[in-house]
Amino acid sequence: MTIPRTPAIRLSRLSASLLLVLATPSVLAASPENRADPPAAFDLDAIVVTAAAPVSALTFDTSPKLPRQPVPASDGADYLKTIPGFSAVRNGGTNGDPVLRGMFGSRLNLLTNDGAMPGACPSRMDNAMSYVSPETYDRLVVTKGPQTVLWGPGASAGTVRFERDREYFADRTFKFAGSLLGGSFGRNDQVLDATLGDRIGYARISANRSHSDDYEDGNGDTVGSAWEKWNSDLALAWTPDDSSVLELGIGRGDGESRYATRGMDGSRFKRENHSLRYEKDFDDGALQRIEASMFHNVADHVMDNYSLREPNPDGPMPMPMASNVERSTGGGRLAATWRGGAYELVAGIDGQDSRHRRRGGMGRGAYKAQPWTVDARFASLGGFAEGTYFQGERNRWVAGARIDRAEATDERATVSGGHGGHAMPNPTAGRTREETLAAGFVRFERDAASQPLTWYAGLGHTERMPDYWELFSARALGGDTGMGGPNAFAGLDTEKTTQLDIGLHYRGRKVDAWVSAYAGRVDDFIQFRYPAEGMLAGSSIVSNIDAEIRGAELGVELRPAEHWKLGGTLAYARGEDADSGRPLPQMTPLESRLTASWDSRQWTAGALVRVVDGQDRVAPGHGNVVGQDLGPSPGFATLALNAGYRFDNGLQLTAGVDNVFDRAYSEHLNLAGNADFGYPADPVRINEPGRTAWLKLNYTY
Repeated sequence: MTIPRTPAIRLSRLSASLLLVLATPSVLAASPENRADPPAAFDLDAIVVTAAAPVSALTFDTSPKLPRQPVPASDGADYLKTIPGFSAVRNGGTNGDPVLRGMFGSRLNLLTNDGAMPGACPSRMDNAMSYVSPETYDRLVVTKGPQTVLWGPGASAGTVRFERDREYFADRTFKFAGSLLGGSFGRNDQVLDATLGDRIGYARISANRSHSDDYEDGNGDTVGSAWEKWNSDLALAWTPDDSSVLELGIGRGDGESRYATRGMDGSRFKRENHSLRYEKDFDDGALQRIEASMFHNVADHVMDNYSLREPNPDGPMPMPMASNVERSTGGGRLAATWRGGAYELVAGIDGQDSRHRRRGGMGRGAYKAQPWTVDARFASLGGFAEGTYFQGERNRWVAGARIDRAEATDERATVSGGHGGHAMPNPTAGRTREETLAAGFVRFERDAASQPLTWYAGLGHTERMPDYWELFSARALGGDTGMGGPNAFAGLDTEKTTQLDIGLHYRGRKVDAWVSAYAGRVDDFIQFRYPAEGMLAGSSIVSNIDAEIRGAELGVELRPAEHWKLGGTLAYARGEDADSGRPLPQMTPLESRLTASWDSRQWTAGALVRVVDGQDRVAPGHGNVVGQDLGPSPGFATLALNAGYRFDNGLQLTAGVDNVFDRAYSEHLNLAGNADFGYPADPVRINEPGRTAWLKLNYTY
């Protein structure tokens, strides 16, 4: 697998002009029992997703198989940006790091088929969403804030789950879904998803390949961003009856990606997944369902400065070098669901164990001869219960609680001495930290008596164990005024978030509108600082502060006529140090999406305008484990257009043009361009792609 070094070639401007058509708006997200029935013309099976709307309080549920604009996503983080409140720390073409409401890292619980795969790179080059091909999954479910306890500890910002369906087939059935995508800058993707089922079970294979050359920004400059990746997953299931399934899952994948923002590229993103799952539904009695699952996931990642670029003799890494890191994570979950006359309860236990190891070397391929060294181990075990009490026909109380025992072990014998100095003995070598983490929430929901309106208010609390990047990647521990301990592993406190969430959702025949707002206090918020001067200049210092966060998202969809929809969303996030008032770093700016569409059932057309405000509330020199605030950023606006044609119920052609006016712009959440790709020594954000045209064919059977 090799990414070419030749410049990317655009689609011709004539071809692009033929694709100037309109984008569709938000997915309708109302359940039939809670809203007035819309006209049948709006019940569409194939649309282009530009922004999603919640299906219930703080929960979004959509299909990643649906066509999407901007250009269909190559990773999980890119697809998440269709949900208001999400953004990503940009690396270039692919493998961005997801951010929700300005919150980053393990504050987001990222799961695939209920299993965790946290990645291995100390700089999060291979975050969990890097290993996700969205179109091979059936559902994307997002819960914002600490408003569920069902899916593991922490998750103060929210929980993200990419899921595949499990089915029972009464007769022999063959199902197929596939797509082909071609676009500017050499973009070409292939996806297939095939299932053969019968009464005794089914076999399902999902596979994809995605490729892109370096893109050009609106100035015509080439940005190092090429990638190539593939994934394949096999599920074999036994279904002895229509209420039971036992499924074995096996997955493999690999890829490579060039990064204009880093001193190394990702030359391997190898994954291995194994899972076993049992589900049983019951028709009679209070016990309704039992779920049991186990998983074992391995992320094997190589970063080097010679596979996808030539080492820069004048740069900080003039010689070929590579680092190979691996993270092996296993775990399981057991849950049962009970339903009575006025209640529903889900309770169970879950846990996981994770090991991180690494090796490296100078010279091309030299790392392969080096032994592995384990530097960290993690484990957790928890119990949870979450229930809903139906108080009459219009009121609901939802509450949950969980308790976890988490531990981390420091296996490093030595640590870096800083400024490229010699390794020093690790003062916490062999030490294990143990923490008891508590979480819980309560939420009240009410349906209006005479209007299709629901409102809610919820208060949640969660405690988060510092993750691998926070405990092991920082050079030192300390606040703004000095050191605070021997290292981050010894002195970094757990992070505690208490947050109030409120919102309402109106679902009418002509109008859907929703708004959600939040305000929270984060005690011992974990923050990185990057000194520009002194003994630790250029290093990372991590510390705990107290922080205050708040923000809101809202959306509206209008249906003024039978074939027309107009929509818009708005997302705002803000945070600051509770003591000093200094803004929290890398907070997402105010963003709005405006959409318009026309749909005649066979033809679709529409427009998407994305408007992002400038961000001047920054904290230069502060950030997270990936990077820091680069200073204020200007606002921008872009226009995207697309159209679709349904040949029949199974065949659909969609096409689009992103950044129609070929603007040169950059996102606020960004990493500085690397000197190997011609960027200056001063931090400079990399620009986003210029005008991009794409064409996609979807087929289902």
